[in-house]
Parts: sequence; C-alpha cells; structure tokens
Amino acid sequence: MKTAVLGGGCFWCTEAAYQQLEGVKKVISGYAGGHTDKPTYREVCNGNTGHAEAIKIQFNEEVLSYEEILEFFFRIHDPTTEDRQGPDTGSQYRSIILYSSEEQKEVAESFLEEKQPEYEDEIVTELKELDKFWKAEEKHQDYFEKNPEDAYCTMHAQPKIEKAKVF
Repeated sequence: MKTAVLGGGCFWCTEAAYQQLEGVKKVISGYAGGHTDKPTYREVCNGNTGHAEAIKIQFNEEVLSYEEILEFFFRIHDPTTEDRQGPDTGSQYRSIILYSSEEQKEVAESFLEEKQPEYEDEIVTELKELDKFWKAEEKHQDYFEKNPEDAYCTMHAQPKIEKAKVF
C-alpha cells in the first residue's frame, strides 16, 4: 500500500471523490503543511496554523499509480487559484502536494512541469515535503457519506464524485 497526501480545497469534497476510485483503499481527512501541532478544525479555519485541509490517500499502486493520483487531483480542483477553491477562501484551501519520498517529489515536479502548458494561468500548487499529517476530528471523516443531503456536499462534492465515475 502506498500513500499520497494532497490538499485541494475542502477535504469533505476531495475525500468523497477519491473514495470512488478503484485502487484507493482508504482516505483520511486531516491537516498538513503547517507549523502547529495537533491543530483543530477551528484553528485551521482561522488561518493561523499554516496547515491546509488535506487528505491522506492509501492506494494500491498495482491498480493506481501516484501519477494517476495526481492526474485525478488536477481534474477535481483548480490548481491555478491561490488560497481558494470554489466558495472556500483562505490558505487552508490552497492547492498543495505533500510528498513523502524523493520519488514522489520527482514525479510531482515532472507532473507540474508537464501540466503547465495545459493552463492559461500559472499553476500555483505548492510542492512541499510532508512533515506530519494530523487526522481531522471524527465528524469530518467520511463526511459526504454521512451527510449526502448536505447542501454544501450536493453543490461541491457531488460534481467531483461524478468526475471520479469517468476517470
């Protein structure tokens, strides 16, 4: 089992989308990329922790490659908007790839370089070494699954889930 950590806006939405992909075994919502130990949702939302809402994806590399994980990431969020995804604004919603090995770093660097010509605007996705991933509070885990009728989820998570169905 391999692991990828990404932040691309609200973790409820990215978690729900990745859970649909064949080869993904588990997705955990949490916080990463910042400087505060054991951050809470409220602290991260205040924007003072440096953390992004992120997901930790555990996947079977024989079914789904790290590059495919990144390809899907770019399908479900806008890597050209700084500190924003959809209605959510703030550094906690930034686009970020957190690598845990030199191999992941190299794949991500190449991926970002290859993708830039496909976008009119500059890709602002941050590439950073993963220091620590902090699991979010239990109420944020499997949020879409637990709250499928939530208005935010139907407006923002459901379209990402639809993209997973054709990936």
